[in-house]
Amino acid sequence: MKRLPLLLVIALVAVACGTEEDAGSGGSEACELGDISTLDLKAADTLTVATGEPVFPPWMIDDDPANGQGFESAVVYAVAEELGFERDQVEWVRTGFTEAIVAGEKDYDFNVQQYTITEERDQVVDFSDGYYALRQAIVGYGDSAAVGAESVSDLQSLRIGAQLGTTSLDYIENVIQPEEPASVYDSNADAKAALDADQVDALVFDLPTAYFVTAVEIEGSVILGQLEEVGDAPEELGFLFEDGSPLVPCVNEALEALRDGGTLADIEQEWLAQGGDIPTISR
Repeated sequence: MKRLPLLLVIALVAVACGTEEDAGSGGSEACELGDISTLDLKAADTLTVATGEPVFPPWMIDDDPANGQGFESAVVYAVAEELGFERDQVEWVRTGFTEAIVAGEKDYDFNVQQYTITEERDQVVDFSDGYYALRQAIVGYGDSAAVGAESVSDLQSLRIGAQLGTTSLDYIENVIQPEEPASVYDSNADAKAALDADQVDALVFDLPTAYFVTAVEIEGSVILGQLEEVGDAPEELGFLFEDGSPLVPCVNEALEALRDGGTLADIEQEWLAQGGDIPTISR
């Protein structure tokens, strides 16, 4: 057999390795916003999006992701439009939250249900860029001493609690820095009991948890305010894809366009700040 020149062999190996690496790095195929023919989709001419069963406000309304109501539903349809889909070309399917965070092929293009982007999860699935930077929120009853707080300094004299091992507790200790040490609880049930017993004035949760807690777990409680983001790399929510999905960079392009045009901020204001009804507590 005739031998190939050494430099040619090295070049061929380099090309092969580069191709393999690209295929597993979230995809590098070219896509053009507005032209769905350039997209690698699970079903032809259809954007298949998974979400939970059931889904809750303010992320989606009336357990109907297809109505475009709610923060995540609105973001998905905005992304779909940037990519070039008509509204009726978005197909919704339902999955469990945990079952999606496993290695292997998915039968949908991406999954949306408040997935926090983490290094551990990123080992087995891919994520888009963040579509929402998580904020912390103050939760209490309507007569709480935290009502009307406009800045972190207004909270420092209050009794504040959070669950053990959460970023909410870190926020209390490192940002709010109350005069009285934070009360720490093993569960949301314990936190509710403390609130009911008037042992704390307010509790801190990340915003997704705060919405669930006030709607389901602590009857009569409300979100008294959102707290400003902290740090250069806040926790973010992202769309979840199967590992190596070539659709990731395309969706990131769409998200960037929506962010630069102010659309993401407008959707956040409408659904997560409830049109301004939930005030932002400044640092």
